[in-house]
Amino acid sequence: MKSQQTFTDIEYSMRKKKTKREEFLEIMDEIIPWDEWVSLIEPYYPGGKRGRPPMGIEKMLRMYLLQIWFNLSDPGTEDAIYDSYAMRKFVGIDFLSENVPDETTLCKFRHLLEKNGLNKLFFDAINRVMVENGHMMKGGTIVDATIIDAPSSTKNAEKKRDPEMHQTKKGNQWRFGMKCHVGVDAGSGLVHTLDVTPANTHDVTMAAGLIREDDEVVYGDSGYVGLEKRPEVKEDAHLSTVTYRINRRPKSLPKVPDNMIDWDRYIEHRKSSVRCKVEHVFRIIKCQFGYTKTRYQGLKKNENRLYAMFACANLYMTAIAGRKLYEA
Repeated sequence: MKSQQTFTDIEYSMRKKKTKREEFLEIMDEIIPWDEWVSLIEPYYPGGKRGRPPMGIEKMLRMYLLQIWFNLSDPGTEDAIYDSYAMRKFVGIDFLSENVPDETTLCKFRHLLEKNGLNKLFFDAINRVMVENGHMMKGGTIVDATIIDAPSSTKNAEKKRDPEMHQTKKGNQWRFGMKCHVGVDAGSGLVHTLDVTPANTHDVTMAAGLIREDDEVVYGDSGYVGLEKRPEVKEDAHLSTVTYRINRRPKSLPKVPDNMIDWDRYIEHRKSSVRCKVEHVFRIIKCQFGYTKTRYQGLKKNENRLYAMFACANLYMTAIAGRKLYEA
């Protein structure tokens, strides 16, 4: 997508400082396997035999990724590319010869990805390469879940909330939305399995589906207490042999005198030092990508978005760790 520099490019190259946005886009531009992802989309993309020629697949994919990284709407993404030089450069738009794809084109491209489950293919392809190159280890998994809020307002055409979402109480606060369950590699902190349910689904009920076939140990917080006693675990030949290092509830730990070593709390601290890796990827999704509230109705659309976000989060964590996806 290299092209001749314009006067704007030359002027912009003379700046004294790079913004964090531009640094992030440069990292993602380098780490994402564009050719592979484009080849996954190509069989489902319009061939342009009738009607006006379609936009390039890579250009639309770059525009779509900007949308999920910066938590933008369809019209917001179009406006942001017009407004930001860094985003326009990332997409590869040259205003001398073309315009930014409009919001309708982006919406249709997003629906194409959702309909054919292509974001899950991106996620699986990235993880397969990471396993082959040794970035993702085997033998241990951390299970955890986080609540993604959904709009609770009924000021819409149907006069009701999203029927696929549900409310649940966390602490003393009621939350309405969905729950994202993840299985994270205990060695690298990269997500290898993902599932989405309404928010009222208990964490422990989904844990068995997050454990890999070669896992020997599983870590989890106190929400997974009793996991090893569940029927789907006890009756499975592999899951029944796994070691479950689940954090105990603080209130269940015995009190010890001040002059004695508190071995129970020391063991719990060691478990937590491994389990905390799962929070890193949640920080990227919620704080960096800004995905604290669902943007679409229904679990399937939001699950499709999460597959793309976790694929990119895995790539970003690999990049900032100084590793390369494809070894030379």
